[in-house]
Amino acid sequence: MWDFEHAPLKDSLAARYQIDWMLPSECADRLASGASDIGLVPIAALATTPGLRILPGCTIAAKDRVRSLLLVRRAAQPLASLRTVAADIASRTTVTYARILFHNWSNPDVPFLPMTADLDAMLERADAAIVIGDPALMALEERANRFERTGEELVYHDLADEWRKLTGLAFVSAVWAAAPGCPLDERITEDFIRSRDHGLQNIDALVQEWARKLPLQEETIRAYLTANIHYILDDECIEGMRGFFRMAAETGVLPAYEPALTALAV
Repeated sequence: MWDFEHAPLKDSLAARYQIDWMLPSECADRLASGASDIGLVPIAALATTPGLRILPGCTIAAKDRVRSLLLVRRAAQPLASLRTVAADIASRTTVTYARILFHNWSNPDVPFLPMTADLDAMLERADAAIVIGDPALMALEERANRFERTGEELVYHDLADEWRKLTGLAFVSAVWAAAPGCPLDERITEDFIRSRDHGLQNIDALVQEWARKLPLQEETIRAYLTANIHYILDDECIEGMRGFFRMAAETGVLPAYEPALTALAV
């Protein structure tokens, strides 16, 4: 979102786009209702919201560990014997990936309890917890402190890494999508791709900006933005999305869906 928030293009883009900030799952709801035209949506929403079209070029993905999508469980309880999982309500796609993984872990019917991201509160109610985004990064940073505080040994599963080990595929979390009826043209696509590229050229500024907002070290933020997150919807990500939708349908987690992804890599 660099160009939408920084000079010299911020003002000209503000004349053409009205930006509202919300959780990824809420973005999908806004597109489904027609309240918004374009949104950064969890890819699971593509299978449940007919008519969404993917903007070429941009994604939020990971090709190895991502660190911001975690399944945390008590070490004494194997994955196959977990009875309940508290799930962060912020993203539907992460939960969908987790459900596919639980099929592979011989625990396909474990119930997921939707909760706000708070690891301590989640583990009070459930055997394991799915946390995403900033709370997940902070949970990793506080891992040693939590053990000293509680004496409870936990296992932290990186869901992108678990997906990669299972399938060999990239973990694709979100894409920009347009609502049915929203006119798409090359200028819109160029706006988002150019903003992505300018953001990648200004990583140092982004690191300093987010270090002021989050209780994380600059080196942690820099590694996350440069090594953990992948931003280009390339062929490897396209294959990752196809694999995700295929396995989601095979396991009954999502309805069958074939994304129109030909020649989307930019």
